[in-house]
Amino acid sequence: MEKHPDHPDRVAAEEITEAWASYAEVWFQGHSELYTQWCSRTATDPDLLGRVATLPEDKRTPLLVFAAARYLGCGEVPFARFRAFALERWEEVAGVVLGHQVQTNEPARCATLLPALALVAERERRPLALIEVGPSAGLCLLPDLYSYQYDGGPRLGSGTPLLRCATSGNPPLPDRLPEVAWRAGIDLNPLDGTDPDTVRWLEALVWPGEAERLANLRAALETLRQARPRPVLERGDLNERIADLVGRAPEGSTPVVFHSAVLAYLSPADRARFSRTVRGLDCHWVSNESFFLDKAGDTSPASREGYFTLSLDGTPLAHTGPHGAELHWLPR
Repeated sequence: MEKHPDHPDRVAAEEITEAWASYAEVWFQGHSELYTQWCSRTATDPDLLGRVATLPEDKRTPLLVFAAARYLGCGEVPFARFRAFALERWEEVAGVVLGHQVQTNEPARCATLLPALALVAERERRPLALIEVGPSAGLCLLPDLYSYQYDGGPRLGSGTPLLRCATSGNPPLPDRLPEVAWRAGIDLNPLDGTDPDTVRWLEALVWPGEAERLANLRAALETLRQARPRPVLERGDLNERIADLVGRAPEGSTPVVFHSAVLAYLSPADRARFSRTVRGLDCHWVSNESFFLDKAGDTSPASREGYFTLSLDGTPLAHTGPHGAELHWLPR
């Protein structure tokens, strides 16, 4: 019997079902009720699974599929209407998926990165040269231009957006923002945050129901538009270009290489190579990922499911919310 082209074989279907069900439970649940519904229902829908299975393996993430549908005009609607939209316009949805990447540019992650950056600034007593791996449009390269409020306390800084973060474990919160001398990033596909179509895609990547995230994104994009000079964003492979960027940091500054939710998109070999490379450079290294990268370049999952591990120079510091809303400092 000939297989229908829109229906995956049994193994592919089981893999996609497991992956999407896990995404619904681990990442969407408690953050986006609508995406939890869409994701869990898609995981058991043969017609939608069939469409998803036609995509390349690295494009089968719900983040891409859902963002593509919303980019094309699918509103925040119940699953049945999303399903009808996706099936009717699948060729368009697939086209957007194939032409885009998950480049969520979440400025609120700066609230969880800031304590690590402040520790470096305090130790070195020099301005920072920030070098981000996978910067998307570069919004996380502007931590000194935003403002922060931890646990409802006093406001730190005067810029916008105001980023709010809940903490535990008595983290060493800074009383002033670090001075930044230079901002640069390397990305396979750097985004222009002043381009309307790019802004439309970045907004589609924000999960439904997270109004504060959307407001933060829009405010951060305005801060980026006004920033002078703007971050230097260069196209290329992180393993090929990172040493060059570190070497271009201004004299008298402290280079800091950092990244959030990036290394999961690399192969194990490329992650190990990156670990070796960055440890051999004259810089500090701040990592905020869903796993911990050890000295050998091997990964181990964050010990708190649904959270990232924030580390400085290879030492874990905290578990962080994936979108910057939580910072849980680890015992020293």
